[in-house]
Formats: sequence, C-alpha cells, structure tokens
Amino acid sequence: MGEIKQLGFAEDGGFEMKISAKTILEDVKLGDSIAVNGTCLTVTEFDTKVSEFSVGLAPETLRKTSLIELVPGSIVNLERALQPSTRMGGHFVQGHVDCTGEIVSLEPEGDSLWVKVKTPPEVLKFIVPKGFIAVDGTSLTVVDVFDEEECFNFMLVAYTQQNVVIPLKKVGQKVNLEVDILGKYVERLLKSGFTNNITSS
Repeated sequence: MGEIKQLGFAEDGGFEMKISAKTILEDVKLGDSIAVNGTCLTVTEFDTKVSEFSVGLAPETLRKTSLIELVPGSIVNLERALQPSTRMGGHFVQGHVDCTGEIVSLEPEGDSLWVKVKTPPEVLKFIVPKGFIAVDGTSLTVVDVFDEEECFNFMLVAYTQQNVVIPLKKVGQKVNLEVDILGKYVERLLKSGFTNNITSS
C-alpha cells in the first residue's frame, strides 16, 4: 500500500498525483504501469531516494473512478503490472475500471468482514456468485448477488483486511469496480449474432 502525498491540477491543466511507496519502486522506469486502487496509471516521475512517484490522470479516469475523492494522507492499494512468469493467485485484472460502487454495509463475522456494495445495473449483470471481481484493485470472490437491491457482497479474511484499503473505508464511500473481462466478451459475441451464425451453418 502507499500514501497520497499531493494531488491536484497542474499548470498545463492536467491532474497529477504524487504517492509515497516503500516497496513498489524497485526497478521502476518512466512509462511503467502501476495500479492505484485498481486503476492502471502511468509513472511520469519517480524518486527512489524518497520512495515517491507521480502519475497523471486523464479526465475520463477522474470521471470513471473514485480517485478524485482522495486527499493527502489517503492510503491506497498499489500493484505493479503482472509478469508472464509470475504465479497468478486471482484473476486477470486489467486496471480498466468499469465504474464505482458504494459500500452499503460492513459487518464483522469472527475475524472476517462482510462487505456489501451497491452497483449500477449495467455492471451488476456481469457479476455472478462465486465469480471474480476487482474491488479497488483487489481480486475477490463474489459470495451473493442481490438483484433487487442492485448489490453484491464478498468476505475479507483477516490477512486480506491487513493488506488492502477496503476495511479502511466507511459505509457510503466509493470503491472502484472492474468486472471479469470474460463476461463482457461473451455478451458482445451474443449481441453480434455469433451464435446464430453457428446454428445456421
């Protein structure tokens, strides 16, 4: 995880963010991708001596994500791009945020934490029980989907709670959501008439 040190509009009109991070800057280069709360961003400056790096945010990124709500001192999830040789313990997370969701409940059970998130219906249709979803960049397994409430939930074990930002948030705060890309590919194929072409042939 890292800490927001500075953010705001630059003189050229762009939006910049400076982040303090102790462990993620090893062998970093200008132009590398680092996901901040699940949002893939490009490193524009870095200083390994003080363990800080900067990224630029496009207007579309500010509209689609919750990053605009961050303030100096906010703690954020950070993740480098996956290498082909790396063991993958979750699902493919691209860092291309689909929308934001709103935390509607946080309920402890033992040392675990239930989290329920309200989601726009156009994104909820891609979320299925026991499927994957990225919440602020954390690959998680969906437990249940509540269509009438436009919500889904998941559970965080104690170890995960200690290593991600979700438990630091409160009811009413936003989280970045990225659904499993496979569901979107399937929908596009079905809409294109792909299955009809197979049947007719």
